[in-house]
Amino acid sequence: MAEILFLEASAKTPSVSFDPITGKLELRGRSIPENSIEFYKPLNDWIDQYAETPKESTTIDIKLEYFNTSSSKCLLDLFKKLERLNGGTSAVHVNWYFEEDDEDMEEAGEDYQAIIKLPFKMIEVEEI
Repeated sequence: MAEILFLEASAKTPSVSFDPITGKLELRGRSIPENSIEFYKPLNDWIDQYAETPKESTTIDIKLEYFNTSSSKCLLDLFKKLERLNGGTSAVHVNWYFEEDDEDMEEAGEDYQAIIKLPFKMIEVEEI
């Protein structure tokens, strides 16, 4: 079984909280790492391991205030892994949080929603 994955946020990377016991995954903050692939690799590896014995319901909360282009590709890869998990033994849901008046983040969520075959919930908040 996958272990809890917790990474503190930094100025360039989001906090990561992936809990295999509850099936709750969260990314929060800014995602502008020097090397996005390197940063996201343990997250993708974790999902591979979690996929072996997932919870019946898996929820990923994306609470990013900003991410760069290379992070957007890594997020897409992450969603694709979750997409493969969905409908098997787990129902995967995505909650995409964006700040009111942040049209860029709202549109980014809508773009993923159009590409990925996962239930997406767009959630407008005052502040992330």
